[in-house]
Amino acid sequence: EVQLQASGGGLVQAGGSLRLSCAAAGFTSNDYAIRWYRQAPGKEREGVSCIIPSIGFTYYSHAVKGRFTISSDNAKNTVYLQMNSLKPVDTAVYFCAADSDCAVEGPAEYWGQGTQVTVSS
Repeated sequence: EVQLQASGGGLVQAGGSLRLSCAAAGFTSNDYAIRWYRQAPGKEREGVSCIIPSIGFTYYSHAVKGRFTISSDNAKNTVYLQMNSLKPVDTAVYFCAADSDCAVEGPAEYWGQGTQVTVSS
C-alpha cells in the first residue's frame, strides 16, 4: 500500500524557515515524482514544487522559486521541502503527493495528509 506522510508544518514569523518532510512507504520515492501542493483557505490547490530523484529533475512554481528547495534522501525514502524567507501568503495546508511526472497543474495519483504552515506578519 502506497503511503505518504507529510510533517514539519508549524507557526513561524515572516522571514523565518521551516522544513517539511514527506516520508514514503510502500514504494520507493526515488522511482516516482514527488510533488508538493498547498491550499490556502478559500483558494484553489496550488502545485509548488516537484522532484524526480532518479533523474535529478526539480520544479518550482514562480511563487516559491528562489525561496524553497526540494530535495530527497533515498536512504530514508523521504523528500524534503526547505522553505526560507517565508511570507504570510505562504500560509496554507501543504500536501505531498506522488505520481509518474511533475505535472503539478493536475491532481496526483497518491496523496498524503496535509501539514499546516502558518506564517505570521
